[in-house]
Amino acid sequence: MCINEEKLSTTGDDTPTTSRDSISPPTPYIVVKHQEQINHEEETTDVAITVVKRNGQREQYDANKINMAIEEATHGLHDNIAWVTQIATELEITLFDGITTQQLDEAVIQVALQNVKDDPAFDVVAARLLLKTIYKRVLGDFSTPEQLRKLHREHFAENMKRGVEEGLLDPRLTELFDLDALAAEIDPSHDDLLKYIGVVTLNNRYAIKGRNGDPLEVPQYFWMRISMGLSLNEKNPTEHAIKFYNKMSQLEYLAAGSTLVNAGTIYPQLANCFVLEMQDDMEHIAKTTRDVMWLTKGTGGIGLSVTKLRAQGSPIRSNNTTSTGPIPFMHTLDSILRAVSRGGKKFGAMCFYMENWHMDFPEFLDLRQNSGDPYRRTRTANTAVWISDEFMKRVQNDEDWYLFDPLEVTDLNELYGRAFSERYSHYVAEAEAGRINLYKKIGAREQFKQILISLQSTSHPWLTWKDTINLRALNNNTGTIHSSNLCTEITLPQDEDNVSVCNLASINLSRHLTDDNKVDYAKLAESAKLAVRQLDNLIDITRSSVQEADFSNKENRAIGLGLMGFTDIVERLGYSYESEEAYDLIDVITEHISYAAIEASAELAQERGAYSNFEGSRWSQGLVPFDSIDLTEADRGVPITVNRNTTLDWDALRAKVKNGVRNATLMAIAPTASIGLVAGTTPGLDPQFSQIFSRATSSGKFLEVNRNLVADLQELGLWETVREDLLRSQGDVQNLPQIPDHIKAVYKTSFQLSPFSFIEVAARAQKWIDQAISRNMYLETRDLGEMMEIYSEAWNRGVKTTYYLHMKPRHTAEQSTVKVNKSEDINAGGSGAPKKGFGFGSGSGSNPEPHAVSAVAEAEPAVAAPARKGFGFGSGGGN
Repeated sequence: MCINEEKLSTTGDDTPTTSRDSISPPTPYIVVKHQEQINHEEETTDVAITVVKRNGQREQYDANKINMAIEEATHGLHDNIAWVTQIATELEITLFDGITTQQLDEAVIQVALQNVKDDPAFDVVAARLLLKTIYKRVLGDFSTPEQLRKLHREHFAENMKRGVEEGLLDPRLTELFDLDALAAEIDPSHDDLLKYIGVVTLNNRYAIKGRNGDPLEVPQYFWMRISMGLSLNEKNPTEHAIKFYNKMSQLEYLAAGSTLVNAGTIYPQLANCFVLEMQDDMEHIAKTTRDVMWLTKGTGGIGLSVTKLRAQGSPIRSNNTTSTGPIPFMHTLDSILRAVSRGGKKFGAMCFYMENWHMDFPEFLDLRQNSGDPYRRTRTANTAVWISDEFMKRVQNDEDWYLFDPLEVTDLNELYGRAFSERYSHYVAEAEAGRINLYKKIGAREQFKQILISLQSTSHPWLTWKDTINLRALNNNTGTIHSSNLCTEITLPQDEDNVSVCNLASINLSRHLTDDNKVDYAKLAESAKLAVRQLDNLIDITRSSVQEADFSNKENRAIGLGLMGFTDIVERLGYSYESEEAYDLIDVITEHISYAAIEASAELAQERGAYSNFEGSRWSQGLVPFDSIDLTEADRGVPITVNRNTTLDWDALRAKVKNGVRNATLMAIAPTASIGLVAGTTPGLDPQFSQIFSRATSSGKFLEVNRNLVADLQELGLWETVREDLLRSQGDVQNLPQIPDHIKAVYKTSFQLSPFSFIEVAARAQKWIDQAISRNMYLETRDLGEMMEIYSEAWNRGVKTTYYLHMKPRHTAEQSTVKVNKSEDINAGGSGAPKKGFGFGSGSGSNPEPHAVSAVAEAEPAVAAPARKGFGFGSGGGN
């Protein structure tokens, strides 16, 4: 999933949430009290405290009633009686006369959250307490699980009807579906799967509210509404809504952000990603500006290629002047992103793409710099460089690289692979002969270093490989792919008449392990096949505000099924992220998902027909994603170093594919930051940032504690003895002598892993994926030579794209809430990247030094910005 995604350590939503039902507990804090203050507070607990109810009436505070609620929330957890006492005792010191019922609910939740550092099971307590408040607001009071289930069934139809009557929901939800049959399937016990952060995210970001602000959805109503909204075109919509509901409500796969925001509503803009190409004429520049505004309004994330825009100083014949180049237009679009928020909640989101032979590429590199002319900078939009094989070969051979004005080399943008190299060499010769007016010459390695220096200092531009993307495409008969999307996982052709659209969902791997910790491949295939059908339905239901997008969507029916939770299951299986076991695991898992997805699309083609542009595609030749490796290798003349093993009968599937597939593309791995929070698992393919850290989202700050690590340490009887040391070490287990080596190997954090492991995992998965992977990178090294080797290795292994680069802070955090012996070396760094690949020389880049954060490790900024201070245990409001 791409849009509305939360990156680790972003500042969150810039627009405060105003709905009366948004979950906004007080800003979390930790206070060290003097003993006299504690004694005074203990003396004052006997003072009469009254609680102000929602209707304004006051009643005496009933400790027994609160204790019963806490006991209910701790049911089934170990040592729950002690927990009730602990939470109730800590709650008493927060009480004051006149506290409202809502403040009391929030205070109990807050107390539970502040104990998460001691045991992640306190998060379960907080989630249950929060869920109960949501149930009460939407459904009314209840006392038993049976009563709760009955209330869910009784209120479902009336809440759906109210949503339709208030003009919030699609009227077809009450016309096409058997609401009683759907209500009978709703199972509130599925809410037990949600973590606290998942409940908050689902409630604040996705659940609908009435026109007066009243909440209309509990979590299970939300899942059913989404399922209904994605079944509107089925012959038996009730039957399929139930199938989709059972998968999503049990978190086995999730639709992407835009789908969760808009499915079933009167504005069904369900697609997540739009990819445009700006043409070199004023009319199209103006139209692109309009399209960006409307797509942003509808919550779409955008990728935009600006390579065709002529360079600064290029002649404009109509008025005998010269061009200002693409940079001012990018600045204008960047301002639009801030003016038009996505879904009324967040700034718009876009990534500009430019090929690095463009004359204005040096200025493109500076777009994200803090210094310089603000009118030639972008503060919101991201940037990515579109790199050819020709450039990578010139870097390898230490040759010159030429920059041109697109007006003089109009065909370069449409060419890729060997054809691009031949034409590029022609233009180089023309320039040297004096037959090209505007050009520059620079060493290829020098430009590569400039790109990486910019990447170090601003986390931009992201590196993406044009030729690998185009040569490995199976829908290659519909034009050149000129850019990727906002998050670098979408690779679809676009031109003046086609705005590429991709529709996303992600399988939650952590819900596909058996009780004895084995991957359930049958269940995985079932999830993949049902998700493909759901995504294909989405294409017929969704509506955008751009005609070219709707046209391309219907003609190509491109979908991107991804996955999340890889690190989660690697840890549960006891593997290290950088082990052969982990590499083989992602290889086989992705192979099975790909096989099932392609087979489902072939079966849908038999039922509904192949997509319009199927004939002439590589699909029609019986090719599958794995076959594109040899094609790319043959064209570039450089081996792709990736394991070629297979485990399934691909020849049988190739025969099916020749008869037609329903979708031009099937797979793409999105970052899944927001839906990963709802699913309660690790995002995409990302490793763990830390075992304990503060995560900032648009719904507030949350303390994340790695439950897998805690479970392993509890099993060894070590958790109680090492948890304080783990806090002191900011979630780093590597230098704690009490912890066994095999645990340390499993729980290396992102900066302790070799960066080549991120590439190997991506390369193994890319074998089976027809689009691309949103591959975050984490580097401890700032050595340019090592960085050149790392990113060159990504190209060598056939990886199509990379995403954010996270750099390890130069300084460790200063502790403020645990006792620290500063003479002990508890903040040792992780392992450096092994040297391999090209033998480039090293250089030095710059990166602003983050300020210290207090108490626990805080997620590394996606861009090089100062880290924030504060413990951040619970949820705060939008800021």
